[in-house]
Amino acid sequence: MLSLNTAILRGVAIDLPPVDEQKSIGKVVFDLNVELGVLERRLVKAKALKQGLMQELVTGRTRLPATEAAA
Repeated sequence: MLSLNTAILRGVAIDLPPVDEQKSIGKVVFDLNVELGVLERRLVKAKALKQGLMQELVTGRTRLPATEAAA
């Protein structure tokens, strides 16, 4: 369509789910956003922990236990 205006849009029917279904969908989306926030915070903490452990390994403050080489 080359042009789209309000007159054309007024003629388009849009079916919406019932209000209770809309609320259920909204709750699911909200819960997913909360879960995503929790996972993002866990990721930030894990990255910070990794950075700290890498720093200790590089400076020699922490050493990994030696393992025997495979024969």
